[in-house]
Amino acid sequence: MSKEKNSFEVRDIVLTGLFAALTFLGVFVLHFQLPAAVGGPFIHFGNAFLVLSVLLLGGVKGGIAGAVGLGLSDLVDGYASTSPVTVILAVIVAAVVAGALRLFKHNDTVLNIFFIAVIAGASKIVLEFIHGAITLLVTGSAFGPAVIGSFTSLPATAINAVSTVIIVTVLYIPLKKGLDIFNSNKGVSKA
Repeated sequence: MSKEKNSFEVRDIVLTGLFAALTFLGVFVLHFQLPAAVGGPFIHFGNAFLVLSVLLLGGVKGGIAGAVGLGLSDLVDGYASTSPVTVILAVIVAAVVAGALRLFKHNDTVLNIFFIAVIAGASKIVLEFIHGAITLLVTGSAFGPAVIGSFTSLPATAINAVSTVIIVTVLYIPLKKGLDIFNSNKGVSKA
């Protein structure tokens, strides 16, 4: 797992940009729109790459990568009005993942990675529920209908949470090994 540094080196900028791009593209790998009372939820892999970014790059760099990737995907895909909220939610999920990582003492066993991914998925579901309820309340719904409407909009988020758990659990170890090789410059000429 990544140990946080206080400065950004060129490699940090490159890796943060790479993970922002992967997060952005993760939204378009599987992009199926679902009907909902609030917003326009769809199934995608962006949240999984947000979690992987935090696990591999650390809370700050991974959070930036995930927030930029998810925020840009909203801008490009016609959801510009919700892009700021997406960025805020991504930062909160990144903070939750970083906190869970500290809770597990940076011990990256497969079981711990699985639990961290479950925590990330659950936090995303809760955040989307709260966001949906607030959106409906602000637009004039009464409390009860706002809660019900927000709840009925959660299937896509739940599917994304389950896919996040699976993808993070499966991809973390190989990506960690690849990042370790990149970091050690094994097999790369330093001339």
